[in-house]
Amino acid sequence: MRREDIGLEEAVGRPLAHDMTRIDAKKGTKGARFKRGQVLTVEDLPVLREMGKEHVSILELSPGEVHEDDAAGALCEALAGENCASSSPKEGRITITAGCDGLLIYDPAMVHAINEDPDWVLATMPPYRQVGKGQPVAGFRIVPLAMEGARVERAVSAARRIDIKPFKPLRVGLVTTGLELATGLIEDAFADKFLRKISVFGGTLIGQRLVTDDPVLIAEAISAFIDDGAEAVVCTGGMSVDADDRTPGGIMRVASRVAFQGVPILPGSMLMLAWAASLSRGEIALIGAPACVVHDERTSLDWLLPFIFAGEDSTPFVRRRGVGGLCERCSPCRWPSCSFSGAC
Repeated sequence: MRREDIGLEEAVGRPLAHDMTRIDAKKGTKGARFKRGQVLTVEDLPVLREMGKEHVSILELSPGEVHEDDAAGALCEALAGENCASSSPKEGRITITAGCDGLLIYDPAMVHAINEDPDWVLATMPPYRQVGKGQPVAGFRIVPLAMEGARVERAVSAARRIDIKPFKPLRVGLVTTGLELATGLIEDAFADKFLRKISVFGGTLIGQRLVTDDPVLIAEAISAFIDDGAEAVVCTGGMSVDADDRTPGGIMRVASRVAFQGVPILPGSMLMLAWAASLSRGEIALIGAPACVVHDERTSLDWLLPFIFAGEDSTPFVRRRGVGGLCERCSPCRWPSCSFSGAC
């Protein structure tokens, strides 16, 4: 690559080597005022001087080199997967956005592999989390104005698709366990909170059943919801190791298989996921949620729900959730990119 910096008057009539950014502090805007390949005219010179420019770069690529925009475009083709939209190259950068509300899925190892080349910059949102339509999920560019074609091919070979799995509007039943609730000794405080949680995914709460800690009654309540057309059933309480914690036994009476019982997430480490077989509807998710879901705003249940509504198997990822699985309980989350979707 040969880069030549020349004065503005000399550059008239010649194409620019790269985008040139203009920042307007008063208007709060930033963007490419001049685009790569744009042929400069005499009328452009006052604008360039307002931008603090007295020289511009003219670029001549050597054989086998790839311009920054073309390098970003090649990687975009390899990365943008299901329900992903992408911008046109802008100042050598491309942004991938979610084409729908859904679960963001990609292999974090491929991000590390691409960034092993110090001239590549690939930044993503955390994987396996809920994202909204139009939300940026990845952005990338190369640092120099051009890169050897072999290095571009290496990055493209290391890339794996970034997918957004759309949420399905599932019908959900809620089984609340505990003698004190079933007899009316205390009032349930979770149903309204749970309804808000599933409404985010388009889910519908088809009903709530309050039962004692009898595994038989818990199993009957689950089965009744399945008969009523539930596509998922959540059971709350009774998930620990106390003598009266019998919810897992009730779930197992209905389940055809258990995916996991216990997760490296706090609060909510006693979370359970099982599946009940249905000839007409396939497998139905059965979730055992520990009692902490009632008083803690964000728990392991909030990690699991996006997988359930996206129809994606969470089992391969659950044992990795210890990194980032400690959720603040006593204060608002300070980081908008928190893996628990913004508020702990």
